[in-house]
Amino acid sequence: MPTLKRMSPALDRIVAPGTRVEVIATGIRWAEGPVWVPDGGYLLFSDPPANIVRRWTRATGTSVFLTPSGAGGTDPKLIREPGANGLTLDRQGRLLLANSGGRTIDQFDLATRRRTVLAERFEGKRFNSPNDMHVARDGAIYFTDPPYGLAEGDDSPLKEMRVNGVYRRRPGGRIDLLDATLTRPNGIALSPDEQRLYVSVSDEVAPRIMVYDLDARGQARNRRVLLDAAPMKAAGGAGLPDGMKVARDGTLVCSVPGGMMMMTPEAEPIALIATGAPIANCAFGEGGRALYMAANDRVLRLPLRAGWQG
Repeated sequence: MPTLKRMSPALDRIVAPGTRVEVIATGIRWAEGPVWVPDGGYLLFSDPPANIVRRWTRATGTSVFLTPSGAGGTDPKLIREPGANGLTLDRQGRLLLANSGGRTIDQFDLATRRRTVLAERFEGKRFNSPNDMHVARDGAIYFTDPPYGLAEGDDSPLKEMRVNGVYRRRPGGRIDLLDATLTRPNGIALSPDEQRLYVSVSDEVAPRIMVYDLDARGQARNRRVLLDAAPMKAAGGAGLPDGMKVARDGTLVCSVPGGMMMMTPEAEPIALIATGAPIANCAFGEGGRALYMAANDRVLRLPLRAGWQG
């Protein structure tokens, strides 16, 4: 059963004492990319190896929403994850998909079901396998591009990029490379004032969460380690730094070795949700009254106090 470990009194303003973590979906090959859709009141989450995006509501349970979610007809000897990974909504409420198998960032209109490719190349070279995204207030899409979708990773014959980059797609379509030095960039988020950029690094040897200052042009400066997750990994924690979200009050919810951690902007721990297996990603839903988590072969829901984000 999932557990919630209180690590600071600060948790009490977020979660009522005695609250339990609920399992709402099971039987998934690898749960990822949850996103709450307010217009309709439902959760979407991806299953990259199964090439499916699923939909969940309290009333109807889980159903298939989109298949294929990524690229169809791929060779499993070359493409490890044919489906979409990270999901989010743009400023107009359209679904964005980090299309790991198709190696693109896609836009999907929930009303018309029309799909549009927004980003597929940088300086003429195809992306590796876009993994996760965050949409800024001006519509810019910040995203990561590790090689996880490729069967042989960095050694894949399909890999065109020299780097595993952190990128920004501007509203007009121009793409900027923000950091070319990370081995395995993964989860990504901005602080509420958009002055900071957070990036998880799911490197087995050096797992960590990075933070950058963003200048007036949205360029990333002053790169530094926010959280060194190596001690958690060495202690036997399952998983690696992966997906993350930032609440309106600045509280971070980050995948770490051992589960999903709530922490302050200074990386002081508040709580840990654990199952004994990796928890890959999360999303706030229901107007901030629930935290949804993609946890290996299942999806979890943690009720939150109303109005805690301010």
